[in-house]
Amino acid sequence: MNDKKRAQNSLSPQESHLVKQLRKHPQIMEQVQKILEIAETGDGPLKSADEVEELLIEEVRKLGSATMHEWAARAEERVSIEVKNQDPTVLSRKKKR
Repeated sequence: MNDKKRAQNSLSPQESHLVKQLRKHPQIMEQVQKILEIAETGDGPLKSADEVEELLIEEVRKLGSATMHEWAARAEERVSIEVKNQDPTVLSRKKKR
């Protein structure tokens, strides 16, 4: 592989960091991929700007929902650890199903 192609295939530090973050959050990665697919779609029937906008709005809503879900799960975990560190006698409650 020549130097020019190798440079095109290698990731910048910022891109590498983004990939690592997305790998930690598969639901978010899935939504970002769907948004990119909408942006790059050149196949199939031609869509109007309104149709594309509707698709993007739905995917951005899903992205927001996935992001909030993952944020809440991490926040709950952090609070639990913090409380246990402050008072080791605190029992963690598990959700009953």
